[in-house]
Amino acid sequence: MAAPAVSARPFAGMEVPLLGSDSIQWSQVTVPSSLSPSPQTVAPITENIAGCHVIGDSSRYIIWRIHKNVPNTIELVELSPNREFPKGGLRLIFKDSLCPFAYICRHEVQNTSGISYVLYALTVSGVAYLFKLRSPSTYVSGSIFPEADMIEFDIQRHPLHPEKITAVSATLGLLTIGGQDGSVFCCQLGVFDESSPGFLFELREEVGITRLWGHLGRGRRAGPVQSQVVADIYGRNLLFVLHTDGSLRVWDLIDRVKLLSHNLSLVELEGFTPLRLEVGNVSHDADTMALVVQYGSLSGPESDKVVIYGFDISFGDKITLSPQSSVQHVYLEGKLVDMKLCHSKLWVLKEYNSMLYSLFHTDLDRGSACNYCLQEAVVADQLFQSSDCAADDLLCIGYAISSLMKGSVSQFLSSTFVRRLLLLGVHQHSSLCASLRNHISHLTDSNFQYLTVEGLEKEMYSAIQNEGVAESPLSVMHNWKTFCSQYFQFWCQESVPYGILVDPLTGGTGLVRRNSISWFRYLEDIESFLFGPFSDAGDFVNSGLVLLDDDLDSEILCEILRCINSINHQLGKAARAALYESLVNPDLVIFDDVIPRFVKILESGYDSFVRTNYASHYEGDTAHAMEHMDHKNQRMFAIDMLLSLQTLCNKAGGWGRILNVIENYLNYLIWERSEVGQSSDAKSLYNMHSEFLVYATSQVAKVLLEASCDLLLLLNYVVTIRGQLGLMDEENFKIKVQLIPVVHDIIKQWFVVHMMGTTPSECPVLEDFSSQLSSLHIDNKNVKRSWDGKFGTLDLTLASILLLEYPITSEERVVLLSGSFPEPNSFRNLVRNFSGWIVLGKSRDKSLAFYNHAIPLAGVLLQHGQYAAIEKLFITIDKHLLTKKISQSIPSFDDEWSASLHLLGFCLLVRAQCGLHGVHKERKVCEAIRCFFRAASGQGVSQALQNIPFQTSLPFPGSAPEAAWKLHYYEWVMQIFEQYRLSHGACQFALAALEQVDEVVGLEGETHITSPLPESASSIKGRLWANVFKFTLDLNQFFDAYCAIISNPDEESKYVCLRRFIIVLCEHGATKVLCDGELPFVGLIEKVEQELVWKAERSDIRVKPNPYKLLYGIQMYQHNWRKASAYMYRYCVRLAKEVTSMEYSQLSLALQERLHALTAAINALHLVRPAYAWIESLQESYSFPDQQSPSKRLKSLIVNSNDEQAPKQQHHVDIEKLEKEYVLTSAELLLTQANLKLTSRGSFTFLADTVDQLVEANLYDTAFTVILKFWKGSDLKRELERAFVVISQKCCLNRFGTSAAGTIGHPNYLLLSSSDDQRKLPGFSGVKATTIQFKANNQWQTLEHYLEIYKKLHPRLPVTVVETLLYTDPYIELPLWLVDMFKGGRRAMPWGMTGQESDPACLFRLYVDYGRYTEATNLLLEYIEAFAAMRPVDIVRRKKMCAVWFPYTSIERLWSQLSEMRSSGLMVDQCDKLQKLLHGTLLNHLKQLVYVCACVRASEAKYTRVYVTIEHVWL
Repeated sequence: MAAPAVSARPFAGMEVPLLGSDSIQWSQVTVPSSLSPSPQTVAPITENIAGCHVIGDSSRYIIWRIHKNVPNTIELVELSPNREFPKGGLRLIFKDSLCPFAYICRHEVQNTSGISYVLYALTVSGVAYLFKLRSPSTYVSGSIFPEADMIEFDIQRHPLHPEKITAVSATLGLLTIGGQDGSVFCCQLGVFDESSPGFLFELREEVGITRLWGHLGRGRRAGPVQSQVVADIYGRNLLFVLHTDGSLRVWDLIDRVKLLSHNLSLVELEGFTPLRLEVGNVSHDADTMALVVQYGSLSGPESDKVVIYGFDISFGDKITLSPQSSVQHVYLEGKLVDMKLCHSKLWVLKEYNSMLYSLFHTDLDRGSACNYCLQEAVVADQLFQSSDCAADDLLCIGYAISSLMKGSVSQFLSSTFVRRLLLLGVHQHSSLCASLRNHISHLTDSNFQYLTVEGLEKEMYSAIQNEGVAESPLSVMHNWKTFCSQYFQFWCQESVPYGILVDPLTGGTGLVRRNSISWFRYLEDIESFLFGPFSDAGDFVNSGLVLLDDDLDSEILCEILRCINSINHQLGKAARAALYESLVNPDLVIFDDVIPRFVKILESGYDSFVRTNYASHYEGDTAHAMEHMDHKNQRMFAIDMLLSLQTLCNKAGGWGRILNVIENYLNYLIWERSEVGQSSDAKSLYNMHSEFLVYATSQVAKVLLEASCDLLLLLNYVVTIRGQLGLMDEENFKIKVQLIPVVHDIIKQWFVVHMMGTTPSECPVLEDFSSQLSSLHIDNKNVKRSWDGKFGTLDLTLASILLLEYPITSEERVVLLSGSFPEPNSFRNLVRNFSGWIVLGKSRDKSLAFYNHAIPLAGVLLQHGQYAAIEKLFITIDKHLLTKKISQSIPSFDDEWSASLHLLGFCLLVRAQCGLHGVHKERKVCEAIRCFFRAASGQGVSQALQNIPFQTSLPFPGSAPEAAWKLHYYEWVMQIFEQYRLSHGACQFALAALEQVDEVVGLEGETHITSPLPESASSIKGRLWANVFKFTLDLNQFFDAYCAIISNPDEESKYVCLRRFIIVLCEHGATKVLCDGELPFVGLIEKVEQELVWKAERSDIRVKPNPYKLLYGIQMYQHNWRKASAYMYRYCVRLAKEVTSMEYSQLSLALQERLHALTAAINALHLVRPAYAWIESLQESYSFPDQQSPSKRLKSLIVNSNDEQAPKQQHHVDIEKLEKEYVLTSAELLLTQANLKLTSRGSFTFLADTVDQLVEANLYDTAFTVILKFWKGSDLKRELERAFVVISQKCCLNRFGTSAAGTIGHPNYLLLSSSDDQRKLPGFSGVKATTIQFKANNQWQTLEHYLEIYKKLHPRLPVTVVETLLYTDPYIELPLWLVDMFKGGRRAMPWGMTGQESDPACLFRLYVDYGRYTEATNLLLEYIEAFAAMRPVDIVRRKKMCAVWFPYTSIERLWSQLSEMRSSGLMVDQCDKLQKLLHGTLLNHLKQLVYVCACVRASEAKYTRVYVTIEHVWL
């Protein structure tokens, strides 16, 4: 009997991947070996293979895998379906490659070492291993397997070894080996020592005496062993051996006897050779059994055949097997990968090509066969890999709806692909990592495994952006196509099916792939029907779905579904992707806008905009051909649809019956719970069964969601072409008002179910200390820790969280907590009930139950911090309800709607605070504000909000009047916004609460009822205005903050806010607001001033902005010049007191601040009339009795204290005093900048020392300014002389002490010293001469400059300068400009040496006093010669009394000094020369005077005496 062809078989089930099976962390353990690997291969080579062993009757499954590309490794995973999927597994690494064989069973011996399993393995070189394994999770990666827990045996070294091993099987305590010569050996590995007799024996046909001959007496051999299986039949271990010649031999391993020898060859099997044998399970009461043999065609590997053989079983003294005459054939179109026979069902896994596989099962009793949908088809469909044009259709759809989008087509494409790549079943850890590495080189496995869902999205967006091309829709689509193609290739490579898993206890079936494990489920009845071909009404019977009683109605429904298929074919698979994207991402495009656009496309095709953009990506001829083909297809579609619908209408007898059929069909698209159970235990429900249920529910939801969308498109299309179809108004009205809204409801419901089943959870936000503390798991609860570790990953979806609150029945609890893998049909009711509970909850009303049940669902998600999911849930509900305007037709729904808006606002608020920035955060906050206001606007919503059973509930009763309730509600929302530091929203709700206060007060006055407020309206307003002030201040809205201050009716709160206002302005550097006059401080200016004074006197003087400057600015703006000056003077006094304690680096800045303060004070006083240009100031610094911080109520600061303390002494400060202070401060600043230590102002010689320091630092302008400012009269002249003495000393290159006495006898004092003489002086250095000379030249210029200025103030200053120079440096040559100051010009005056205090006579005396005789003689001769050379017109002037005068006394001293030097023998020649010059010149001068002034007797007598004296000396 042949099975039906594969193509004709409908889908019976779908693959359900086990979450987490693709991201196992392997513990790699090395297997030690004392044997070196043999280069000879004596056993089957490594192939991709996997198996599953059920450990007894317990709920433990051991799955093992051997990879062809890693032949020396075997992977082991321990599964318990009533627990979570394990995070880790064991990977044993051998020295040699492994055969495609492994056997695992329970370790029967009781022990205390934790040994649980026994593993048999065989290498290709013939080395057998037995491992005693503990749980795989107990091994440490990188370790070596304990040698005490393993046995290693080289079969080839035993005398009875087969030449070549062709097949291997095992059971507990026995390893069976089939040889190429047809022999079968049994090795009792682990039972006996290898040297013991009977350790290795051969199964032979002979009995009796021939056993004594051992291997010498062997019978006829069969062909080489091809396959062998050990099966448990009636408690006996039977070995089924299949030989290549088609013979089957069955051995009893206990008695070591052959039970059956039968040739399986048939006529139909000519040209085929047996390849593999499978034995079905046999129950204890069964009398038949089945064998399955795979035959390979000799003509090629693509035409294998499977033959099922039946055997009768009887049990007496021994088991007897009798072959049945009938056999079943199953023809395969492809290469068989694996097959399993269990419970009269044959499961076959075959491969069409390298990436296409199929799984089907054949019921041996019924003779029916069904296909199973593998995950390859799902992944290919989701990633648009099923056809070459699928992705291009998505681009075309994107252009078609681009005008409806709030973003770009590129964003739509990227969002679609990213979402699909992260779907359960599509996402695979290793494949995504490999795909991203092709684009992002820095990504490593260690970095990738810790990425959350958000991190994966960012990496994928980054991979596409790294392509470096323009972000046009075509380039984005090309990048995503390339990325998805690579990902699908990696996925197929990592997901190669290795083997089928069949649980013999339940019949559950699974699939082991290279990198994942999955299980299978049967389709729901509605799924089976929708997956069918809709060829006739018999599909209803095949699917098991009983929708309609009438055959005609069934035919009508089939025709409707065929029309829907035509629409899907016309729009392509991309249309469904766009519809789902509009549901899940309403911010990008709205679902209700997309449907009309698709209907328009169905009606008239794509518009010119879409054609232009789409055709621009292709060449001209290609684009024209594609446009022509699209137009042709659209016309054919329109004609076919019109004819089909008209035919359907004729068959049904009118549209009324068609619409009734659709209405009945809709009832089966809405599911509800059949029973209501008790609440479940969160810990016990989260296991592999629950993950299976969640994923299966999402699969069903996807099918029904797509079916609902397809029906919606059909109904809208029918309405659009109603004129061509002859649709009546009543029928049109029924479609638009009754059917389409119901379909919309169904779509939203199944979308929510699918979203919950596929959306990964997010990491909960640690909002407070308690939640952060709980995340540390101090209680060390492993279950809770494992649960928390899955948040933010793809392994935990929202539906898994909802399952914690799912009220399961006792039957459902048995299934979910079962220790065995599920039978394919066991989850059908669970999927229906769970999805029905998500949609409807416990309600039976399908119209509004979904929206009512959404609030409890949100409560569960909210408890686990899933704010993004709640946001999506309620945005979907809100938009749908707004579209339907359901609140107008059903008033009782207002409270539930408001509760959902309340929760939506709360989630938007949390989302805005956590992880969002910029425009996105602002948008979320605005939406949250809008939701809260809409929630409060409903009628009678107080009780609904009060009953929300989680942390967003309101802490006040809902029985208060509406105005009072809104007041409390707005205050609560305000506090929530304040908690998340979102001042903008908090301010809005504070203002809204203020309005409600007025309404409550007005209501109290109108109704004369007792106020429902717990405190007075004034106190509430004061508190709310204070909050408004705080929020506006946080937003830097200073004007609004000030308005809140002056609006506050509570005086105490007002002053507290004012103080805070000033503090914040100072902290933010926004003090211009206080000084520019924009804020009208009406009635508050004194408080502002007092607060600033208090702050100024108690804050650091270096604080910025400085309160003193603020006070100055405020007073200047108000034209209070004296007050402004007084505050700056206070600032100066504070600076002066704190200068002494400042570091040197800060001292200069402090002095500059004092200068600025003094300048401001002086300028302010200059604006006052001179009579009032003074300020009052305490002699000490301003201090206040209260040095502690004031309370929140501002305290008045009284400068003129009236308390018991003694009043401070006051004095007046005028401009002159301020200017003096300014001069001194300037001097101190310059000295500080010159790195000189300042003299204390308390010192008696402070001013004099300061001047000296300034002069020493060459700060002459400042020094003279200080002198002129602080000294008058003789004191001024004295200080000027002191300053010029220092300046003069700096002009001398050499300084020889303080006295010239004792140096007069030095010969160089007579004449000007030469350069040679200078080099002989002590301390002279030729190296430093240039530098010293340069500095001296600068000093001479400085001396000349200041002497010219100040000699008018003190005429004797030149005398002081010359005296200092001659005293300091006896060899110095006086500069000409200095000598000219004494002469009164460059030429000598003809009327003698008289003049002012600094006259030539004074200079002559200085020359004589300091031994500069040559200069004195020359100066005297110059003036006498000028007198003698007087012009005739000036002779009359000489005749006046005292018209001509010479210092004759000094002349006598000069003559005397020269005589003394001559008599002492010093410089005799020079002295003689000078005396001769003096004698001749004076003699002529006296003669001239005697002649001219003969009439003046007194003068004559005097001159005669002088002449006699000179003559006497000369003689």
